Amino acid sequence: MRAHLQIAGGDLTIGQKLLRVPWLAFVVMALIVCIGLASLYSVAGGSFSPWAERHVVRFLAGAGLMLVIAVIPRGFWLGLANPVYLIALVLVGAVLFIGTEGGGAKRWLSLGGVTFQPSEVMKLALILALARYYQWLGPERVSHPLWMIAPILLIAAPVGLTLMQPDLGTAILLSVIGLAIMFLAGVHLLYFLGGAAGVALAAPYAWSMLHPYQRKRLEVFLNPDTDPLGAGYHIAQSKIALGSGGLTGRGFMNGTQSQLDFLPEKRTDFIFTMFAEEWGFIGSLVLIGLFAALTLMLLVMASRCASPFSRLVIAGTGVMIFIYTFINVAMVSGLVPVVGVPLPLVSYGGTSMMTIALAMGLSMCAYVHRGQGMPRRIGVVV
Repeated sequence: MRAHLQIAGGDLTIGQKLLRVPWLAFVVMALIVCIGLASLYSVAGGSFSPWAERHVVRFLAGAGLMLVIAVIPRGFWLGLANPVYLIALVLVGAVLFIGTEGGGAKRWLSLGGVTFQPSEVMKLALILALARYYQWLGPERVSHPLWMIAPILLIAAPVGLTLMQPDLGTAILLSVIGLAIMFLAGVHLLYFLGGAAGVALAAPYAWSMLHPYQRKRLEVFLNPDTDPLGAGYHIAQSKIALGSGGLTGRGFMNGTQSQLDFLPEKRTDFIFTMFAEEWGFIGSLVLIGLFAALTLMLLVMASRCASPFSRLVIAGTGVMIFIYTFINVAMVSGLVPVVGVPLPLVSYGGTSMMTIALAMGLSMCAYVHRGQGMPRRIGVVV
């Protein structure tokens, strides 16, 4: 008995599809997850419970899901793009009414005993929706002002809802990811330069619209010494930990800032700081190098795909991982204000892990079917 998926433009068995999976990218992902596993083990004082064991279970579940997604015909995900976006948008909106509050903001939903952050899912949904739009649009209309209304609305809707939670960090991420996909789709650079000028002119008005704690974060970013025991505490301790790591680090589980609990949020947003204290500048470069390698692999994969949908899904995933990593590392280093952005595949968090796994699965699917046109008819023959 031979099982295969019949696709317009090609006929590959499941075994052949698995052989075309970019396994090197999978290995790089696994190495990053192992670093996260070791860091969470250290955070718990030398115990796999409660964070490290959950982290590895989530990755294994995500890895299985990635491979399943990779062998499913690409047209199936193309058809789901808009429904997934609408569902994610409804969930982001539902947070405002039935969300779980924490730290002065509503960002989580609890459904059926499972707590997750819909805005994380929204990042992937936005990539899918924009990729589907530009697959349909055609290159000759990409930069026409009329055809830019739809993608701008697709970006603005979740950004607006996220700002109402309030979650400025995620809103910025959604904006950057969406605009990056528009740029990669071929929208003319002049539009982005004009938009940047508009943002600069609107900055004074935007400042007045910020919540008090958001303005406080910006003020502390510009001058951390104004509130070293309050709003500036996180970044002050983070810088101390980064500096104490030196060139080679203090050694595994020997970091003073992390092990003595001076470093806050060390299993989530500030896990890079803890890792840097233990493994030093060299270890930090290795971790950043792995993220750079994964991003570069995704961009190369995107360049080898024939359809706009495939290219933008893969490139969008690469942009998402890069932006996550850049903002997190810059944040804990004091280069940008502190926002709630985890380090992908390293920080503890189920929603972030599964979102990255789903995005990578879709990217692998697009790459596996890279030489084929978009399917018109999908059937399963056994």
